[in-house]
Amino acid sequence: MRTFRQIADKYGVLLAVPSSRRQSWDIVLGQYGEDVARIDKALSRVLDRYAVDPARVAIAGFSDGASYALSLGILNGALFTHVLAFSPGFTPSSKAAARPQIFIAHGIKDSVLPIDQTSRKIVARLRHNGFEPVYREFPDGHMVPPDLADEAFAWFVRGKSNAVVLQGQLAE
Repeated sequence: MRTFRQIADKYGVLLAVPSSRRQSWDIVLGQYGEDVARIDKALSRVLDRYAVDPARVAIAGFSDGASYALSLGILNGALFTHVLAFSPGFTPSSKAAARPQIFIAHGIKDSVLPIDQTSRKIVARLRHNGFEPVYREFPDGHMVPPDLADEAFAWFVRGKSNAVVLQGQLAE
């Protein structure tokens, strides 16, 4: 989270960081539930307190949080204009009426969520369904390289300010 906070500060991005209620996000455990309500509440608080450009609202995550971000971002493309997913494991659906812009990065040596079984398939399915994700592979394992996090935020902001990224974080 420290890397994301530093990069958010660099680009003038508001960063909301709700956590999952359990050991991982509820969709990973089988269905949407309490976590969606927590994310909705956090986003509402940010939108009530700050002037946010509605064309610059992203959802982001790492690992299971990236899977959750992809899932919610695609299902809610009219709200989330951008999705930043680092080492996602899956996305339940890639069909949506509104199409958020998507940035995915994944490590080639990821032993937790192997790239051949995850991001490469996810990106192929997204492209098949009309999305045009920005996709980056990097030589490391299950992590978020600071340079790719910076690239993702720069891609998201594109010179705009007053943007918000809703970043998922696993409960401790």
